[in-house]
Amino acid sequence: MWSDMRKRVVSLLSLNEKNAFDNVMHSRLLHNMKKRKVSRLLLEFVKNFLKNQRIMIIIDDYMTMKCSMNIDISQDSLLSSILYLFYNANLLKACDDIKLKTSFTNFVNDINILTYKEFIKHNCRVLNKIYDRCKQWSKTHDIKFLITKHKLIHFTKTSKWFNIKVNVKLTKHQINLKSDIRILRIQLNFKLRWATHMHHVKAKLVIR
Repeated sequence: MWSDMRKRVVSLLSLNEKNAFDNVMHSRLLHNMKKRKVSRLLLEFVKNFLKNQRIMIIIDDYMTMKCSMNIDISQDSLLSSILYLFYNANLLKACDDIKLKTSFTNFVNDINILTYKEFIKHNCRVLNKIYDRCKQWSKTHDIKFLITKHKLIHFTKTSKWFNIKVNVKLTKHQINLKSDIRILRIQLNFKLRWATHMHHVKAKLVIR
């Protein structure tokens, strides 16, 4: 992005999914896996893994009968995180766009969309367009985004050339603009310096 020394800014939109594991539709998950040519043997294994999931609701002294579920992935299994990557696979395809210079990373409900250009306002328009694709995906996968918890950050090595306070508005909602952000347990500063992360690590060590 900065290899040719051009003045560019990288904008990253971090999305938050509501109760990711709880809303997984089994039929859609199996469809996504089949679409990615997962073997029949593994598909049968996953079907059996998802079978016989039952739920009971307890409120004070009241307890319902157990009933079967066609949604949800158990969070107790290490397999769940892998299965959720398959569930999000179509979102990856929708957000990775060479022409728009966007890339997508996610781990379970930690979703991040990145784009870069010489102008921040251009980046914001692109992120808005990609977010529309995310909303379309969410409708087919029964996933809800918590728009109040979305975050935006602009990374640049030459901050004096850009107004990093430019924000993006998604579905008429102003997104939280940050000067540093946590991505997969790494604290990133808008100037791409490690001081913020080191301070975060030291603070944790002091608490322990």
